[in-house]
Amino acid sequence: MKKKYQRVVCADGLEMSVQASHGAYCSPRDDDGPYESVEVGFPSYPVMELREYAEDPDDMENTVYGWVPLELVRKIIYVRGGMVDGELPPHLDTDIVL
Repeated sequence: MKKKYQRVVCADGLEMSVQASHGAYCSPRDDDGPYESVEVGFPSYPVMELREYAEDPDDMENTVYGWVPLELVRKIIYVRGGMVDGELPPHLDTDIVL
């Protein structure tokens, strides 16, 4: 059974789902990784850096973003003050300084 990771919460208040598994829009599409890209979903406010990955770019808070590169997820978290709560899929270390 695939794990569903708790929503990521950043220091500035951004919340978003970050998922990777055989059923997510990620690469590779398996439950083990290591992942090159992940699925991001339903951010609490529009994140312009994600726009090109949006299923529905006209409703950026109520959509899923597929195959988002790990580096971009790290950057989004980093520029918003870091992660203060939640979970990330394995191998998505946000302590890396960009």
